[in-house]
Amino acid sequence: MNDFDKIIWRETLTLVEFFATWSGPSLALDPVINRFRREMNHRAEVYRIDVDDEQLRDVVRRHRITRIPALIFFRRGEMLGRHDGPLTYDRLTKMLDEIERTEGIREPAELSQVQISSCQESSSRR
Repeated sequence: MNDFDKIIWRETLTLVEFFATWSGPSLALDPVINRFRREMNHRAEVYRIDVDDEQLRDVVRRHRITRIPALIFFRRGEMLGRHDGPLTYDRLTKMLDEIERTEGIREPAELSQVQISSCQESSSRR
């Protein structure tokens, strides 16, 4: 198992961006990815794969990356969503929301609310 496989086989939802340093659409997507990483509060880990990296050619071929940028969400080794080409921040967050809903993944803020509510209910019964 290589490092890429270790990343996508985790329990954590993972977004992989396949990009090229010479690609205008890839460069245009940088602010979207940076904002997503910053504002999603670890709802998804973000990794970047340079399609020109010789060591990662097999990964690029295996996932049939023919257009860049390409964004793929993974969890437990399964591809849960994919978008080829540039996209907006809003579209990217909608993809994440749809995947979380389909997969039954709660975001951390929701978990905290459930835990806080449970604690309050428990303490009020005493």
